[in-house]
Amino acid sequence: MALKIRRDDLVEVITGDDRSRGENRTISRVLAVFPREGKVLVEGVNKVFKHVRPSRRNPQGGRLSKEMPIDISNVMLVCPRCNRGVRVGFRYTDSGGKERYCKRCGMGLGAVGPEKPKRRGKAE
Repeated sequence: MALKIRRDDLVEVITGDDRSRGENRTISRVLAVFPREGKVLVEGVNKVFKHVRPSRRNPQGGRLSKEMPIDISNVMLVCPRCNRGVRVGFRYTDSGGKERYCKRCGMGLGAVGPEKPKRRGKAE
């Protein structure tokens, strides 16, 4: 199954403690995607404190703030034209390449893989 969210995409958090509400929408960049776990690491979202004891690397010790992965179902991809979280679909272009697209406005959101000659001219 192809994932609809990739690294460096802008996403909107729709559930959880860092959820978007009205005007203060949480739109952040995806740092990493973990497809096997079905999770994404989003910049500035789901921050936790990791307690570290003093060592050579960290002589001070203390609390380190870091992001933890959240479930991929808790975020929506942000369409640049709609400027909000949208549902995403896949379609084939006229040249035979597969691309993601915004289901709200129909704008293409980038190619997914290489062009396939078999699919040329079969755009839906």
